[in-house]
Amino acid sequence: MAGARAAAAASAGSSASSSTGAPQEPGLVELLEEFSRTQYRAKDGGGTSGSKVERIEKRCLELFGRDYCFSVIPNVNGDICGHYPRHIVFLEYESSEKEKDTFESTVQVSKLQDLINRSKMARCRGRFVCPVILFKGKHICRSATLAGWGELYGRSGYNYFFSGGADDAWADAEDVTEEDCALRSGDMHLFDKVRGYDIRLLRYLSVKYICDLMVENKKVKFGMNVTSSEKVDKAQRYADFTLLSIPYPGCEFFKEYKDRDYTAEGLIFNWKQDYVDAPLSIPNFLTHSLSIDWSQYQSWDLVQQTQNYLRLLLSIVSRDDDSGLLVHCISGWDRTPLFISLLRLSLWADGLIHTSLKPAEILYLTVAYDWFLFGHMLVDRLSKGEEIFFFCFNFLKHITSEEFSVLKTPRRKSLPTREAGFTVEDICMLRRKDRGSTTSLGSDFSLVLESSPGAAGSFTYEAVELGPAGAPTQAAWRKSHSSSPQSVLWSRPLPSDDRLPSHQGLLEARSSSSSSSNHSDNFFRMGSSPLEVPKPRLAALNNRESRLQEVRSAFLAAYSSTVGLRAAAPSPSGAIGGLLEQFARGVGLRSASSTL
Repeated sequence: MAGARAAAAASAGSSASSSTGAPQEPGLVELLEEFSRTQYRAKDGGGTSGSKVERIEKRCLELFGRDYCFSVIPNVNGDICGHYPRHIVFLEYESSEKEKDTFESTVQVSKLQDLINRSKMARCRGRFVCPVILFKGKHICRSATLAGWGELYGRSGYNYFFSGGADDAWADAEDVTEEDCALRSGDMHLFDKVRGYDIRLLRYLSVKYICDLMVENKKVKFGMNVTSSEKVDKAQRYADFTLLSIPYPGCEFFKEYKDRDYTAEGLIFNWKQDYVDAPLSIPNFLTHSLSIDWSQYQSWDLVQQTQNYLRLLLSIVSRDDDSGLLVHCISGWDRTPLFISLLRLSLWADGLIHTSLKPAEILYLTVAYDWFLFGHMLVDRLSKGEEIFFFCFNFLKHITSEEFSVLKTPRRKSLPTREAGFTVEDICMLRRKDRGSTTSLGSDFSLVLESSPGAAGSFTYEAVELGPAGAPTQAAWRKSHSSSPQSVLWSRPLPSDDRLPSHQGLLEARSSSSSSSNHSDNFFRMGSSPLEVPKPRLAALNNRESRLQEVRSAFLAAYSSTVGLRAAAPSPSGAIGGLLEQFARGVGLRSASSTL
């Protein structure tokens, strides 16, 4: 197996190198090898694997620099945050290569760094609000949730209680500055101070929307509240922000995903668990443009829930305003990178960000920066079977369609009014399968909203706040046995193209791409000229699908030669084995397929 793995890595590495035109880059395979072998910490950058980490960091800066002018916030020894990148990128504006020589910074790095140092105490584990994507001049940010008293009065003790013991990779006490001690010295207005700095940072970044992925209002360990969140801030300090509570299962739930042979369809989170107390709450004005029945969120499987939440986030960032977005869960290193990565890849696939990057390059950037350098604990997650990282990139097959594109549909010129309608010649010019409409929405997309006051003490507007879904909605589904309280499984007919590929000929990426392309080419709408097909729009959508499929294929190929061989070992005959084997063959990694 070791020999096959080395051969696969060499093959995939050479392929990645040729696609990027940069022979010196470490390559995605080497990145995944490092990621799955050790935990990234900023203060350990100079250790035995320091040269590899330095190459990864350098490559990320190079890829960001292709399309943006940016400043770097130094975090060399983890001085700001021990599990954030050593070189934190602050994207300032888009630019071409010719404009790099005339770059003029729009930010005072020292002032920003001072504000970050003051605000980090407000967030769990010091994981402050950090901008990671720049879209239409708006910052898309990530962070952890708000810290509670437990962390403010001793981080080492907090880390122990939060993790449940010695399994926490960050259980070591972090350095405490004199300013931190002053803040913890019994000041009666401690929360006003630290959260005040946090709010100042949010305003500095022009963040208006805060999306909270926690399924609980406060994280509780051993009966103690160890974290809080904006939605339950009693003093309503965050009342000026638009708060969204969109509860999403934590990384533990993704063990169910792995145990079901990596099949997310039909896998539903158990919302009746005791610790789950955060309802879905979204302001009404953010739901009007989405054909989603939010009242049914507790009946959605993992695919539907991820799709709908991503559509919501995309609709927020594409609004006609200058307001930024913050996405966070508890610690900000599992669910948060999942949605940050999906946002980055979706906007890139539309040709709206990182416009010069190829599929292999954007994949490298999001794996390295959004996951590895921001502290996702892949080693720990793999040991527990909590494969949220794999889910993220395998999920790309579910977001290739038009409903996930933020590109505006251009208006087309209408035909002059004809009393007699279309002539025989008009109709004959249409191909047979062009007739009829393929764009109407079915009844399944009807929008049902319930207006109710937001959670007490935090929401100051009317919001969609929903409780458990009604039983009648499950009439067509059959409940089955689940081995874990984390999930409730429902059996339902699954379209063949939505299943995770297994043993039979699964050229999923190709067949999905070709069938979708054929469908899109036959697009026709009454009131427009039969000869006027929006070719740029169709080309963009087809390009979106092919680009995302290429990213997914590249990830699976690299995963099969590194992490995937170990992940697939317990069930080589299952869906993951068939999936990785198929993609290994598809990209010429036959040496890897023999070990699956």
